[in-house]
Amino acid sequence: MCSKNLFISLALILVLVPMIVSFPRHHTLTKRSSFFDIECKGVFNKSIFFRLDRICEDCYSLFREPQLHSLCKKRCFTTEYFKGCLDALQLTDEQEIIKTYVKAINGAEPIL
Repeated sequence: MCSKNLFISLALILVLVPMIVSFPRHHTLTKRSSFFDIECKGVFNKSIFFRLDRICEDCYSLFREPQLHSLCKKRCFTTEYFKGCLDALQLTDEQEIIKTYVKAINGAEPIL
C-alpha cells in the first residue's frame, strides 16, 4: 500500500512539475506594464488589451518586420501603423468595435 502511494506521488510529480515550470511567469503583469509603456491612459481591460495586441502580433506575423509590432502598439494603438494593420488583416468590417476598444483603453477618441 505504501509503495503504491509512493509510486502515484512520484508519477504526479513527474507530470506536474514540468507543466508548472512551463507556465509563463508574470504574463499579466508584463502585459499590464506594457499597457503603461505604450502611453495608454484609459482603463486597463485585459481582454480588450489582448485583442488589440493580437492584431499587432498578427500583423507582425504577416510582414515579419522587426519594428512593426512596437510601431503598431505605439501611442496606445492610435498610429497609422495600427490602422494599416487593420487594413492588411482585412479587419475594416470590425473597425467600429475596435474603435470602441481603443477608446476604452486609450481614454480618448482614436483617429482611425
